[in-house]
Amino acid sequence: MGYHKLASLSLRYPKSIILIWVLFFTFFGAYASKLPDVLKDHGLTPDGAFIKVQHMLSSDFHILENPIILVFENKGHLSSEPFHQFIQQSLLQLQGMEGLSKVTSPMENKGMFSGDLAYAVLEFEHKPYEMKPVLEEVRRRLPENKDFVVKMTGKPVIQADVNQASQNDLKKAEMIGIPAAFVILWFAFGGIVSAMLPIIIGVTGVIGTMGMMYWMGAVVDLSNFVLNVIPMVGLALSIDFALMIVSRFREELEKNAADQALIITMKTAGRAVLVSAVTLFLGLLGLLLIPLPMFTTVAMGAMTVLFVSVLLTLTLLPALLFILWPAIQAESKSVPNFRKTNIWYSIALFVMKRPVRMCLLASLLLISCLLPLNKMKLAIPDASSLPLGYDSRMAAESYQTHFVTPSTSQVYMVIQGKAISFTKDDWLKAYAIIRKLESDSSVQRIDSVFSSMKMLPEQGYALSQNPIMKKKYEPALQPFIKGNRMLVHVTLQGTSTSKDTMDWVRHWEREGESSDIKFLLGGEVKYQQEVFDEIFINLKYVCLFILVSNFIVLFAAFRSVLIAFKTIFMNLLSLGASFGFLVWVFVEGNLGMEPVSIAIMIPVFIFGLAFGVSMDYGVFLVSRIYEVYRQTGDNDRAVLVGVISTSRIITSAAAIMVAVTGPFAFGEVIGVQQLGVGIAAAILIDATVIRMVLVPSLMRLMGRWNWWAPRWLQ
Repeated sequence: MGYHKLASLSLRYPKSIILIWVLFFTFFGAYASKLPDVLKDHGLTPDGAFIKVQHMLSSDFHILENPIILVFENKGHLSSEPFHQFIQQSLLQLQGMEGLSKVTSPMENKGMFSGDLAYAVLEFEHKPYEMKPVLEEVRRRLPENKDFVVKMTGKPVIQADVNQASQNDLKKAEMIGIPAAFVILWFAFGGIVSAMLPIIIGVTGVIGTMGMMYWMGAVVDLSNFVLNVIPMVGLALSIDFALMIVSRFREELEKNAADQALIITMKTAGRAVLVSAVTLFLGLLGLLLIPLPMFTTVAMGAMTVLFVSVLLTLTLLPALLFILWPAIQAESKSVPNFRKTNIWYSIALFVMKRPVRMCLLASLLLISCLLPLNKMKLAIPDASSLPLGYDSRMAAESYQTHFVTPSTSQVYMVIQGKAISFTKDDWLKAYAIIRKLESDSSVQRIDSVFSSMKMLPEQGYALSQNPIMKKKYEPALQPFIKGNRMLVHVTLQGTSTSKDTMDWVRHWEREGESSDIKFLLGGEVKYQQEVFDEIFINLKYVCLFILVSNFIVLFAAFRSVLIAFKTIFMNLLSLGASFGFLVWVFVEGNLGMEPVSIAIMIPVFIFGLAFGVSMDYGVFLVSRIYEVYRQTGDNDRAVLVGVISTSRIITSAAAIMVAVTGPFAFGEVIGVQQLGVGIAAAILIDATVIRMVLVPSLMRLMGRWNWWAPRWLQ
């Protein structure tokens, strides 16, 4: 694989390699802080009927996507007159704003009042990700009053708050995670130089990648989720890879000269890093099979930081090791031997003497973690993903409570004729569809041109053919008819997130495919249904691709069917246990958390990211066992030596991973919290129950069968 060539380059040109990476860090680091400027929205936007209907609503019926909602509250409980004056004054202050296309005032619609509350709707022509300066301008213009309060909400406001909260979460996590990782490394290595090297690799990888993603953002739309994923994944992987290399180099340095120690390190630990990186890359590549911008851009960001991390680990780190080896050797000699082996020797020996009991105990622990999985609830993030104190969340909850009919949802149906305007036949067919909707038990209300103007299709067609009558009734027709398109507003029983409403949309979409006249469905229910379907229909292909490709890589690396199968199965166990823990914490509301659903993208991200990271530890452990087995042919000895020699590093690596991802659990955004908790739990379970107990127990029980493979595959 050319590991000795990489080592030779580091030996021959260490200063040149360091200079190249310094230039890389300097150039891309200058753009890292600008990455938030090029990020778009969340990226959970399917390219289906929903987005087509949104465009039609905007262009033909002047119903703009994602308006801003102003929620007014009469906190002083004064009379209605001053409250009305405050609302009028507030809306007057917003007149003349750039891009403001429409203001719907409660003064024109009494249904927008509810006791001491009222709301207004502002429609802007800006894209959601362009709304940040607009929102700042709205806040600046809104008046302040001790008796009356006005708060903003709506998807653009919530998204802007989520973006800001995510940046705050990132800063807090970095302030905690990086120093914590250094302390763990210092304790593991007993020296500042050895501890600093993985930190240097990690910081260089993350900052450099963020700068690269800034330039990528000029070409493709990037989900704002990459802002958290890149540092979380990049720091953890870079530091873990570097930890493995530095640890093996220190070990070899005790027996060999620096140049020879570096070559052996790159042939062994370097190989393990590359195999781990390939398995993780394949896991991330699988995410591209879900055709949603969030998954594709997050996968691109994670693959980029993985690629940079591997390059740094296999080039810059060896160069630094070769230059700094005297200081590293001095630190290694200062670490007492008992810290290096004794505790791990005792644990490994204890487990391997009792393989059956240890295997059963580990299995019981994992099963107990799996039990909460039947309570998992998934949802697309909304205002509830923000902390309770955010104005946008409080305003959204007030609006939903007082102005939205409970347990109902809205669907837009756009019926499209074949000619440039509705023919008589189109009117009749559209009317037939509406009559069919009226007989549907799930439909609570239908708003259409027929109900609004109380006319039959023949009358509608006649009116459209008479220029004088058409002009007279234009204001009444405009909300429902535009050219060859007719808008029908359907109110369904059930929330937009319920299974029944999504099934209703799926059923009527199939009806549209076989209907005599074409129609498309839109609205929040359609959005929810498309996102769920895009994820769950493609998820089986993602899982199949990741599992099969990882099996092939592992078999190629270790020439053992059982090792490849067992390593993958162990990873699935740790992931399943982490999902169960995630449900226990968030869905059931334990450890002081507010009971909430799991954000729909989180299990997919955890599977794609943590599967590869867990594979990293598995490959590192099995690589060392395989190395000893090839030398001795003794399975029990290989397992014992492999566990003893890697346990300290795997435990340290897992502790670093938890230190880097764990602080995100204390963030403000629920999705970020869930990602941090899920990855940290998966790694912690994997490094303790799986790698230190279950793997050695099973390998001890299976003996030589660990290394079996069919002759035709060998």
